[in-house]
Amino acid sequence: MDPRPSAKKDRIDSLAETSGRGGTATAVKDVHVGAAGKVKDTGGVSLIASAWARLRRNPVFLLGLAITVVFVLLALFAPLLAPNDPTKRMPELLEDLSRSTNPVPGPEAGFPLGSDDFGRDLLSRLIVGARQTLIVGVFATLFGLAGGIILGTLAGAFGGWVDSLVMRIVDVMLSVPSLLLAVSIAALAPRPSQWTVIIAIAVVQVPIFARLLRGSMLAQRASDHVLAARALGVKQSSIVFRHMLPNSLGPVIVQSTLVLATSIIDAAALSFLGLGNPDDRQPEWGQMLGASQQWIRDYPHLAFYPAACIIVVALGFTLMGESLREALDPKSRR
Repeated sequence: MDPRPSAKKDRIDSLAETSGRGGTATAVKDVHVGAAGKVKDTGGVSLIASAWARLRRNPVFLLGLAITVVFVLLALFAPLLAPNDPTKRMPELLEDLSRSTNPVPGPEAGFPLGSDDFGRDLLSRLIVGARQTLIVGVFATLFGLAGGIILGTLAGAFGGWVDSLVMRIVDVMLSVPSLLLAVSIAALAPRPSQWTVIIAIAVVQVPIFARLLRGSMLAQRASDHVLAARALGVKQSSIVFRHMLPNSLGPVIVQSTLVLATSIIDAAALSFLGLGNPDDRQPEWGQMLGASQQWIRDYPHLAFYPAACIIVVALGFTLMGESLREALDPKSRR
């Protein structure tokens, strides 16, 4: 007879007795199956929280956010930050104009950037011009977003001939270069103004938002929750506005930050071409850039400062928008 089974039994009994006397061994009868394989519940993380965790470690996003925040604060508090009245001809600068043959006074005490050819403080006009630039960019983007949501919802929700009709209109609008289309629309106005620039740029941005929203809604139409809602007999309007549209707006909102940068550049281009607000008592960066053409050879700083402001602000919105798009896109996550 093999003595090994008896030895194993004695070993198990000794372990059990050791555990009963406070030893380190654990009795087999004290092991609970329910305690095995447990994983600590740390809770789920939302998409926004997960994206923010990546964005706050992204130096590109932080740089774009810093530029955008400074620009917005500068535009909101422009009248308080401007050292002088941007529409008033400064007596000190006018004296310089009368004493010298220089038509554009340079920097001096109280006027760090000098003045324009009318003796108005250039720094104050740049600061106040930030507000007009922000107004044009924001309203053009909002109007374009509203129009794109309407067309994109119609195409994505109904499909069929409605989708075909809307997309053919969008294709025609996209076939024309954006700046050329904006110039054509602005030129139709009998009198150029700030609102003609806003409307022209908004119309140009509509097909971008419409095509993007339409694609997102088509993806939502085949999702499980939409099919389940249809199977339960939920109304089509409720499916569209409570299920499909809210889940499709994410990429569109992210795209609006990129479009805002384009809107600022297009607004500056229209103002540069003389299709914007002709009243220079309301300074705007594109308008200032256009007014500096006659002095560009001898006094290039009159064009450099507004051009640099446009470039830096557009870069800030672009960096922030691209970083936000990558953070919210599952395919771009690292």
